[in-house]
Amino acid sequence: MSNPNDYTILWICALTTEYVAAQTFLDEERPNPEAGTIPISDTNAYTLGSISGHRVVLAVLPKGEYGVGSAASVITNILRSFSMIRIGLMVGIGGGAPTKANDIRLGDVVVSSPKDGRGGVYHYDLGKENQDTGFRQTGFLDQPSTVVRTAVSALESKHIRKGHNIIENIENALKENPRLKRKGYACPAPESDRLYKADVVHSVSEESCDACCGTETVKLVTRRPRDDKDDNPAIHYGLIASGNRVIKDAKLRDRLAQEEGMLCFEMEAAGIMNRFPCLVVRGICDYSDSHKNKQWQGYAAMTAAAYVKELLMEIPSKGLEREERLAVAIERRE
Repeated sequence: MSNPNDYTILWICALTTEYVAAQTFLDEERPNPEAGTIPISDTNAYTLGSISGHRVVLAVLPKGEYGVGSAASVITNILRSFSMIRIGLMVGIGGGAPTKANDIRLGDVVVSSPKDGRGGVYHYDLGKENQDTGFRQTGFLDQPSTVVRTAVSALESKHIRKGHNIIENIENALKENPRLKRKGYACPAPESDRLYKADVVHSVSEESCDACCGTETVKLVTRRPRDDKDDNPAIHYGLIASGNRVIKDAKLRDRLAQEEGMLCFEMEAAGIMNRFPCLVVRGICDYSDSHKNKQWQGYAAMTAAAYVKELLMEIPSKGLEREERLAVAIERRE
């Protein structure tokens, strides 16, 4: 049986799709702790394993519960059960905010990264009280620890020189788990990656985008095809917006991307990062507009998980004991 005190890295997923992708990239899956070592009050679901010598706890939020509140409620039990956790990772899918400067496409990876002295995750509140703009900034959240940010820089440098191994790692994972191909975790057809112009709106009907909006070139943003010289998927470093509601408005997306430099939108990180700092990694599954669908979710979850597998290789497993335990970090904040 596993000893909960052996585990130093926490990898949190909000959705089952993200949890499956995370499990796929474990080097080894380990047995659950003995009965009685986890408090009976802890109702979280865990998968325990290892990656590159690190003992990793995978945790998933309760099904059907999304957003900052659900994420925050899970943390106390996790750190009570696994008190030696020192690094937190929030990994999964998000909506991209492509611009001319940031050619973000479906399946790309966005990594939260500080900008202009601000933390890498921007907390927003979207609700009825903001009918004039529909958006209210509530602050930037803390950045992850130095050891994590150093690993991010090291991996970014390695990718610039040598490229990444995301595609190879996904292909290997799917060979070992061929069932996942049939379940939507392989890369969809490239032609299904369409970025509609901001004034092309999908109606509330259940029709597909093809049927509702068409595929005429005049309705789409023109983007050159990626070739062998490009990283595909690409990895982007910058600001991620986290809030209480899904962004489904291309014009709001574009405004925030231009004015605030947002690369991606998601719903869970703020609930965790106001408790303790963690790195947020998102695979892009849609463009934060009215044309949302689930076709790219599985593959986007895989690209994010594959990036994190590479990232953990950059963190020395024997150096983590010098890092502050996240449970202690929470006590200091309260």
